[in-house]
Amino acid sequence: MHLSVVSSLDSQCREAATARLGRTHRDSVVVLHDLLDGSVVLRRVFRDGELVERAQTVLEHGCLSCTVRLDVVPTAERLASSGHDHIVLGLPPGVSVEMAVAELKRGLERPALIDNAVLAIDPSGLEDHIWDKHTLYESGFTAMPEDDRTSGEFLIGELSHADTVMVHAGLGTELTGLRPDSSEAWTHGVELLGQLAPHAAISAGDDDFRPGCYDGAEALARLRRGSVRVPLEEESGSFRTVLHKVERPLHPGRFQEALPKLAEGCHWMRGRLWIASAAKVRIAVQGIGPRVWLESTGEWLADAGAGPVLDGKGLQHGKALHDVDAVLDWHPRFGDRGTVLAVTGRGEDLDAAEIRALLDSCALSEAELRHGFAGLEDPFELESTL
Repeated sequence: MHLSVVSSLDSQCREAATARLGRTHRDSVVVLHDLLDGSVVLRRVFRDGELVERAQTVLEHGCLSCTVRLDVVPTAERLASSGHDHIVLGLPPGVSVEMAVAELKRGLERPALIDNAVLAIDPSGLEDHIWDKHTLYESGFTAMPEDDRTSGEFLIGELSHADTVMVHAGLGTELTGLRPDSSEAWTHGVELLGQLAPHAAISAGDDDFRPGCYDGAEALARLRRGSVRVPLEEESGSFRTVLHKVERPLHPGRFQEALPKLAEGCHWMRGRLWIASAAKVRIAVQGIGPRVWLESTGEWLADAGAGPVLDGKGLQHGKALHDVDAVLDWHPRFGDRGTVLAVTGRGEDLDAAEIRALLDSCALSEAELRHGFAGLEDPFELESTL
């Protein structure tokens, strides 16, 4: 059984992407799920572009994960048992591909190969989504009042997981009757996609499409909190990404003062921090539009004694080998400890030299390292989260 999974916040983009994916195999079936008010799940099944099934199910507890577990997974199993070799799943708005793939692998009785993880999006609205302060529920994308994710948080997560981004005019744009693909907002959105998801193929209606290129292990590595992936080209049209690394621990007070300045004007900030007052804690930082947060991700591998080890043949062993970032950035003195930060935004809003100087100023001096670093409060209260 082959599966292609599509996530989106726009029904028009989702349906265009699923229809296109349905044409990649001779015997494909397309399934669209929507979670409506009142815990009602609407399921529509298409074959060769024709609607062959339409049904509604009322869930006892209507949430996105229940929709996937109790309807999406059983529907995929049923269609596969009917002889369909390729099933295209158009997920309800707000459902992440990561969650859907995990539930499919856990719930399907027969082996399934994920061909593609696709985000369908109208790029002309990407910047607005990133800077929108409203939750998915407040914006009407989900029927769950407790869903406090913003559209920017959802899209950044999907861009990190997806192997393909299919761009199409959204429902709102279609209603205006304008040609969005010729607008400045569309051009800027496509440029921004190249900075936010350099690993993904960006495909419009007439572009070539790469079927069967999903790599689950690599997708999960990109999604790991604190992981940093950047484009090969620092600049892409109106946007740029600045990457900086600091070997020494950061002074907590100085970094607390610098954080608002680092985040200012950034569409996406991500990375991992080595804070001196919580020296054994690998801290992930992420900022998406107006929201910035820090969280503990456990011990550094160096503190857990899990660094790479060379055997007599020069081969590396150890838990660090499962962390690509740790292997690539392993320091002979500090191990995987260190600060790595990347910020993406408009070129006129990001001064690379200023960002690097600001981050460097947060590092402990040689004198502070020599005399130890103790007695300072942890302003982010990260120690208490362990």
